[in-house]
Amino acid sequence: MDKLRLLFFLMTLSVLSFAQVTGVTISGIVKDKMIKTGLPYVNIVVKTEKEAAFVSGTITDEEGRFSVANIKPGNYKLEISIAGYHSYNQALFIGSLSEFLEIPTIELEPALSRDETKIEEVVVTSSKKNELSNALDKKTYSLADNISQSGGSVLQSMQNLPGVTVQDGKVQLRGNDKVTVLIDGKQTALTGFGSQSGLDNIPASAIDRIEIINNPSSKYDANGNAGIINIIMKKNKQNGWNGKIGFTYGTGSYWVRKENLPTIRPQYTITPKINPSVSLNYRKNKVNVFFQADDLYTQTLNKNEFVTRTYDDGTIINSQLKRNRNTNYLTTKAGIDWNIDAQNTLTVSGLYGSEKIIDRGDQPFFNGDFSQRLRLWQFLEDELKTTVMGTASYQHKFKEAGHLLNVGFNYTFHREDEKYFYDNYLPNSTGTDAFKLLSDEQVYDFNVDYVKPLKYGRIETGIKLRNRSIPTNMNFIPGTNSVLDANAGGWATYKELIPAVYGNYIFENEKWEAELGVRLEYVRVQYDVNPNHPTYKSDSYNYTQPFPNLRLAYKLNDHNKLSIFYNRRVDRPNEVDIRIFPKYDDAEIIKVGNPQLRPQFTNSIELGHKYNWDNGYLYSALYHRFSNGTITRISSIVPESTLIYAVFQNAGKSYNSGLEMIWNQKVSKIYSFNINGNIYRNQINAFSVENLYPQPTVFSAGRETAISGNIKLNNIFKLAKDLNAQVTAVYLAPDIIPQGRIGSRFSMDVGIKKSIQSGKGELFLNATDLLNTMVIRKRIQGNGFSYTNDDYYETQVVRLGYSYKF
Repeated sequence: MDKLRLLFFLMTLSVLSFAQVTGVTISGIVKDKMIKTGLPYVNIVVKTEKEAAFVSGTITDEEGRFSVANIKPGNYKLEISIAGYHSYNQALFIGSLSEFLEIPTIELEPALSRDETKIEEVVVTSSKKNELSNALDKKTYSLADNISQSGGSVLQSMQNLPGVTVQDGKVQLRGNDKVTVLIDGKQTALTGFGSQSGLDNIPASAIDRIEIINNPSSKYDANGNAGIINIIMKKNKQNGWNGKIGFTYGTGSYWVRKENLPTIRPQYTITPKINPSVSLNYRKNKVNVFFQADDLYTQTLNKNEFVTRTYDDGTIINSQLKRNRNTNYLTTKAGIDWNIDAQNTLTVSGLYGSEKIIDRGDQPFFNGDFSQRLRLWQFLEDELKTTVMGTASYQHKFKEAGHLLNVGFNYTFHREDEKYFYDNYLPNSTGTDAFKLLSDEQVYDFNVDYVKPLKYGRIETGIKLRNRSIPTNMNFIPGTNSVLDANAGGWATYKELIPAVYGNYIFENEKWEAELGVRLEYVRVQYDVNPNHPTYKSDSYNYTQPFPNLRLAYKLNDHNKLSIFYNRRVDRPNEVDIRIFPKYDDAEIIKVGNPQLRPQFTNSIELGHKYNWDNGYLYSALYHRFSNGTITRISSIVPESTLIYAVFQNAGKSYNSGLEMIWNQKVSKIYSFNINGNIYRNQINAFSVENLYPQPTVFSAGRETAISGNIKLNNIFKLAKDLNAQVTAVYLAPDIIPQGRIGSRFSMDVGIKKSIQSGKGELFLNATDLLNTMVIRKRIQGNGFSYTNDDYYETQVVRLGYSYKF
């Protein structure tokens, strides 16, 4: 409790930073009031409201249309004048919700008229490409600023972002891993459709920035109750030839943190990490051609779990699961932007990803006092994942700035080719098991999106259609004394059809902001199973559901804004969640899917407050989420066996409530910091489920609650004009997990970056988990058993990198 009190105290001191708004584009048309025709060559001038200082200006074209860009938020006057007509003035308020504003038609009276000129108020809104948008709905972070995690994977880079934690290879937002991960606004097989995967193998060098969206609007897919993380890849549009090359080298596992159990092969130490990257771009006239390639090769002590299982009959089994991993991940992306004319653009691009994984693992099992080795499993995993994606997108710009029609088509092919080989060493015999899995995923996405700026905001609407299929084959080849369930193999095919339509309305004036939207989704999922499977049968479900979102904000003054959010979202089981084939990552704690798994629906509400001053900002949010059909793994055993089976189930209702605060403060020209704190309460109501595999077993649990949280401190030093440094510390408090708890964790990262070669070159040196303190400790309680799990996997890595822009 002392740690939690300290955590809460630090959070009460927390505040957040906001960057400056980049600007807004206003457009409109000027006509003659008498004959209703457009007036060319009319002077359009934007001036500040109080000082009447010139800000920007233009003249209308032959049709009487005008456009003025890059106006910062504030209060202005718009002056319209031309010889022979009365001048016309409008008051302009520039807000923060839309990038464009379409001013209603302006009609000028000929000079002979004696009517007085009307003065009307026009509301202009703008988008903010900064750390936190004024709408409080999205936080944007540049990976170039994340010095202490440069040169690693996307997953590693996310660990230092406010509001983000990492657990079991997945990112969590506010302690919840039900996160949808997008790349350039799209779901892809690289990161999982409707889920997250592969983030630890995507090089951070390929990424420009990351957007965190806690309260997505209806224009986003409804999947992911914790929110959305959108990864924006690098793309340059400068004229002529330009690009960037880079190279990073690192090493990890400098010493053995916990010695192996006897008689197994050594752990990886001094593991290399190599990441070359190149980005090229050529732009001339109407054509922009781009190419990007990144290769990430790593050796890693991927897992080093020490497990003690205790059964109600007194049996104790000690084991260690050690996995030495070699990974090579190649990503290439190329494409062309064709600006057909001023209104029409066509982009065609392709992406190829290849992930090769070789795991060499050992898993010895000993009795309670380690006096006897009961058995030893040694395995080799050979896995190749291949992803091919093609994208075509067309954009039509109407004559009004920001008035857009976007049409897109995406095709994705993803192959998972996995082979496992087990050598089973028993006291009196030896055997060899093997299995092979082949899965080919194909996804077709088609979408149409329409945006229309209005006098007080904008409307957004669109449709999307997804067709997805995943045929999977599993072949088990058991040997002597096999641990494999040979009867559980065969084939299964997952099919998913999702048409959706959405509408979103945004409104803003000087005091109020509102966003109201709804997404209507129809989902049909069919899972066909080999009819000879001993446990599972084919299953399906469908639903038609609305997913509304609401945001209402009130601006107290120039420094304070209050917002309230509501949205309803869903977490649909992914194919791997219902996959019927046992997964033997651990030979005696076996993971299995469940075709009877159903979607988890979540309602979320949040109250946010933004307060800013000259050198710092504060963001505070109170949030509450409540879910039905909570998806989780449930572990159970069957009579006369010590094997544990972890099966996905819908566990009933769960709740998550918390307070998040972020404080960013510039102390001096040399030093600034930001603190992010999150304290929350998790609750899982009592439930009872039946695990069918390998035979029916009922598990019941009472209500579980826990108060947990995390805190991050980022220190940024501008030591010289071209020399920056960063020190980051992260503490995660204990928390509840399905059937148990996870212990506290702490780590510290440091990094330094120097600009060289007149700003074209850059050198960096960093170290993650500098003190080597990150250990994952879990305690699981089941019916008839319990176990402890301490994972001393590789977390400490030192990297040195160089990049050059041309």
